[in-house]
Amino acid sequence: MSYLGVDHSLTGRRWIGPSVEVERMGEAMAQRTGMARPLCQTLARLGVPAEEAAGYLEPTLRDLLPDPRSLRDMEPAAARLLAALKARQRIAIFADYDVDGGTSAALLLDWLRQMGHDATLYVPDRIDEGYGPNVPAMQDLAVRHDLIVCVDCGTLSHEPIAAAKGADVVVLDHHLGGETLPPALAVVNPNRQDEDGALAHLCAAAVVFLVLVECGRQLREAGARGPDLMGMLDLVALATVADVAPLKGVNRALVRQGLVVMGRRARPGLVALSDVARLDTAPSSYHLGFVLGPRVNAGGRIGQADLGARLLASTNPHEASAMAERLDQLNSERRDIEASVRAAALEQAEERGLDAPLVWAAGEGWHPGVVGIVASRIKELTNRPAIVIGLDGDEGKGSGRSVSGVDLGASIQRLASEGLLIKGGGHKMAAGLTVERGKLEEAMARLSDLLAKQGAGEGGAADLKLDGMLMPGAATPELIELLEKAGPFGSGAPAPRFVFPDCQIGFCRRVGDSHLKVSFGDGMGKKIDAICFGAYDGPIGPAIEQHGGKRFHLAGKLEINEWGGRRQVQLRLEDAAPA
Repeated sequence: MSYLGVDHSLTGRRWIGPSVEVERMGEAMAQRTGMARPLCQTLARLGVPAEEAAGYLEPTLRDLLPDPRSLRDMEPAAARLLAALKARQRIAIFADYDVDGGTSAALLLDWLRQMGHDATLYVPDRIDEGYGPNVPAMQDLAVRHDLIVCVDCGTLSHEPIAAAKGADVVVLDHHLGGETLPPALAVVNPNRQDEDGALAHLCAAAVVFLVLVECGRQLREAGARGPDLMGMLDLVALATVADVAPLKGVNRALVRQGLVVMGRRARPGLVALSDVARLDTAPSSYHLGFVLGPRVNAGGRIGQADLGARLLASTNPHEASAMAERLDQLNSERRDIEASVRAAALEQAEERGLDAPLVWAAGEGWHPGVVGIVASRIKELTNRPAIVIGLDGDEGKGSGRSVSGVDLGASIQRLASEGLLIKGGGHKMAAGLTVERGKLEEAMARLSDLLAKQGAGEGGAADLKLDGMLMPGAATPELIELLEKAGPFGSGAPAPRFVFPDCQIGFCRRVGDSHLKVSFGDGMGKKIDAICFGAYDGPIGPAIEQHGGKRFHLAGKLEINEWGGRRQVQLRLEDAAPA
């Protein structure tokens, strides 16, 4: 049943309110704890019991950080890294080209540097080499190094790791493992098939962080000390959010503390990137995922693959500033490429139908560096797993993004084992694949069937989930600060979204090319400002600007807008419906 009777909003979506059970839990929590009802409603939706609410609002690493030794191969991996330091051996870091790979590499480079040791960074070219270790690169690195550490990759790289003759290989990864492990000295991965899955939600940078925690433990046992690891949590936070790891358990504590560290502006690379992005407020999980993350990724997508990792590891502010400027430029170019691919992919997907368990599109020459972002956009639009593939010759290389509760990586891996893909893998929320052109239709049909068995396609493609109603008088800076304690918000823990019912529109004006700034109230004196980004790219802008006195239900997320020393409540408007 739709919320407030909205079956078709201005953007064509059905509004869904909290379930009866969540409403009941929220009410009971408010009575038991005395906390604000909107906060209790949010916690209830996140599945937090009343007796655990206080602890949930104050997540700490002391309480939530797992014992590193709960992961297989942890002790030999850390011991090998320390042995290489002691013997002054040559170390190479082979990293994936995305944010998680770049931050993982930067963590190791930073830690090694503080231990007085340099290392070689190697990031493969996305187009020329593809994802993960390859035989020529590993052979070359093995000739010149004693230890190769693969971060955010390597779990399925049997042949390339076997080719690294003369060097030890340690894999620190989080992608789904196969039935057998590669011939590495150690494979630390919470998604190995012989792990219990308790830490399956960790990104690669969090795995690297745990390895460094174990290194610190072994150093202390030997009467020595290692670097301060808490100061490195800014990198772990960035990776966790940008890699769409679910914000639950220790991930919440890692991101919460990492944002505090980032706010100190001590890492030259992140300072330069924040400045070039004109980030002038305290960083939030939104900034990690949508402001900083895309810029770090830009080098690996369409430019120099190792640029993001080198920026994050840089200790020279001038060097960092130049790299940040270049990444910002590449990100702008990426947006242009993405826009053209997105338009073509969406048109094709619409022709095929947006209500199937899997939405997919494939096109000639689509840039492999943007297909993942386009898949993400289509997933958000349709509330279904999405695959976008760039075709080149007899092959197609693609990326997929999934929705909560549907394990895309495992399904992709199954397709590869069945011979429908040349290769493929990933994790629950994201995956990559290479497919023969002649098997494309068959592979996508099979993938759609596998995803349907997990429940993909059952939700409405256009549902907007809401946490309840608020009146303008209840939306205060204090309430927003309370709600933020239930965060950080992101994958697996969406930010609260409220609807302001039966609102009277005050002033409204167009901002920039397509945004809308509007003031609204309930007719009883209290007014709130709202901003709707891209309002004129769809029906919201024209409808509200030409309201003619009509009243609207307004839905979105609350935030505090700091401007000119003033802190004001602002609604980030996402949808509207006639009242």
